[in-house]
Amino acid sequence: MRFVFKRSYDADIKLFKHRPQALWYLALFIFVLALPWLVDEFFLGEATNVLIWAIAGMGLMLLVGHAGQASLGHAAFMAVGCYTNIIMIERGVPFLISFPLSGIIAGFVGVLVALPVLRLHGIYLAIATLAVSVLSDDFIVILEPWTGGVTGLVAPNIDIFGLEIDRYGTPVEFYFLTLLVTLAVLVGYRNLLRAPLGRAFTALRDSEISAQAMGVNIRRTKAIAFGISCGVTGLAGGLLGYYATAFNNETFNLVLSIQLLLMIVIGGLGSIHGAFFGAIVIGFLPQFIAITRDGISGVLGLGSVTIPGIESGVFAVILISFILFEPLGIYGRWIKIRTYFELFPFYRKNMFKRQKSFLKTERMR
Repeated sequence: MRFVFKRSYDADIKLFKHRPQALWYLALFIFVLALPWLVDEFFLGEATNVLIWAIAGMGLMLLVGHAGQASLGHAAFMAVGCYTNIIMIERGVPFLISFPLSGIIAGFVGVLVALPVLRLHGIYLAIATLAVSVLSDDFIVILEPWTGGVTGLVAPNIDIFGLEIDRYGTPVEFYFLTLLVTLAVLVGYRNLLRAPLGRAFTALRDSEISAQAMGVNIRRTKAIAFGISCGVTGLAGGLLGYYATAFNNETFNLVLSIQLLLMIVIGGLGSIHGAFFGAIVIGFLPQFIAITRDGISGVLGLGSVTIPGIESGVFAVILISFILFEPLGIYGRWIKIRTYFELFPFYRKNMFKRQKSFLKTERMR
């Protein structure tokens, strides 16, 4: 068992709790760097897809998991980032300028959308963001001269100082580009949580009344949370456009928003790890279902069998199972397993029993 004694405020906000933890993350970093030489192009493409989902998951996790604001409309901001990036590139803007700008514009749009609904809470806020996701489909069709409408757009190759990057032509380079963006978002997210703004997000999530009593500007903090969250999600949308190669209004539909929320719930709300665990499930589950289906069909001699709606059904079963049996998600289960072995044989069965820590005024609102 390892005890970490924090004797100063700096020790409490360190990037890593202790040296062994830093070494584990270093080993993981070396593994993801070596991944292109360990797997074939197909699984490398799936790993790239997981990284894109992880970026979007971190964007939504910041808003839902750390700021406590529900959202079912983040597919709309992925669309903003994707279309903005491609439209600027088609008009001659370099990728190194258009890509960050697409995230900034998506964040600005997120703030504009958030300002009218900042007074809403819980299910009402979720419904308002759900309406944004539904309306985004119509806006994409209406803005056909720029977005291509139902026909959609085709993402051109990425040009960085003469280096052409394409998902199919240069999958290794595209993987490293996605990995670089993921690491940049991850480091920024981790440092944000250590900063006063990140702690204001957590206070806002736990109790708005208590946060306001401590001097947190509720309206401004919510707007900033929406802006940063939508900006990060917009970056994921920009990469998703290159990953999909061709996209239209149906690419960023309501199902995508639900999958994003499903991802962070399964991974574990309130933790960066949860965004990555959920991304792995969302990214690899369709392939796992397809491989399992083909295997069963081959054993039974049924040939190629397609069951409509099986993917959505499996997602629903997984979500219900986690809500019923493990509300803390995959990361929460990992914490329990790790704690069990660290404290063995002194582990108590009810150690992780949920406590009623919220205020009565918050519960009655």
